[in-house]
Amino acid sequence: MMALKAVHVSDVPNLDQVPENAALALCSTRFSTGVNEDEEKSGYKFDKFVVMGHRGSGMNMLQSADPRMKSIKENSILSFNEAAKFPIDFIEFDVQVTRDDCPVIYHDNFILHQDQGVIIEKRVTELTVAEFLSYGPQKENGKEGLGKKLFRKTKDGRIFEWKVEKDAPFCTLEEVFRNVDQSLGFNIELKFDDKIVYKEEELSHALEAILKVVLENAKGRPIMFSSFHPDAAQLVFFLTNGGCEIYADVRRNSLDEAIKLCLASGLQGIVSEVRAIFRNPGAVARIKESKLSLITYGQLK
Repeated sequence: MMALKAVHVSDVPNLDQVPENAALALCSTRFSTGVNEDEEKSGYKFDKFVVMGHRGSGMNMLQSADPRMKSIKENSILSFNEAAKFPIDFIEFDVQVTRDDCPVIYHDNFILHQDQGVIIEKRVTELTVAEFLSYGPQKENGKEGLGKKLFRKTKDGRIFEWKVEKDAPFCTLEEVFRNVDQSLGFNIELKFDDKIVYKEEELSHALEAILKVVLENAKGRPIMFSSFHPDAAQLVFFLTNGGCEIYADVRRNSLDEAIKLCLASGLQGIVSEVRAIFRNPGAVARIKESKLSLITYGQLK
């Protein structure tokens, strides 16, 4: 069984100090050994506790009093390479596909900016890649300003200016492959809007664009795919809130439903909100008995 506790990357301990009798050995080798023939046929297998950097060195929570939540721009090449300085094995990040078929790194469904005092929302997947990259800090030397000033909306509707101590430009998936420490594995979350009912061809089109970039650039780097969308997850880890939030699609509403989906679809494992595990600890044994891997995320509060 594989598991992960989501903490800020600066809280990750020195893995060499883990006692020998620890229940799970922590893996800090960054997968320096190659993948054997059996692993290539059945998907990468993990037999140790694996530590991942969430959105790189940590997500941004602009409403948080914790300065680490506003330290480095999440889902940026800067954040990914900062995370690489810690004893972690993978970084996790969110991928969406622009209107002109370019996979880009961004978590939210919408980008918010201000125009003449009015907050404007634009859906990421309806932008071209050039439009997407025009927000926030710009890469070109000598370019004036910082591009369009960014804002962010919380789940309860509050809007905050997206200000962090170390800002960084947006990036594409291809740029991440080319510019992030080669020793890090990637957990690529396939991001889709919960409120949209996608046609099969829409999901396939987005996945094809993402896989094209992965196949052309992976070069032996360990890759894991995950998604909250049950149909997009047919070849990846299935992400679930495990009942912590309720959705119209019942497959997303419990760990038992997640297990059923994984077994029926031949998926490798489950990524669950950690509170769901605390509420239903017996599910861990059922996941293990089903020979599925388990990753958890979320705050322990």
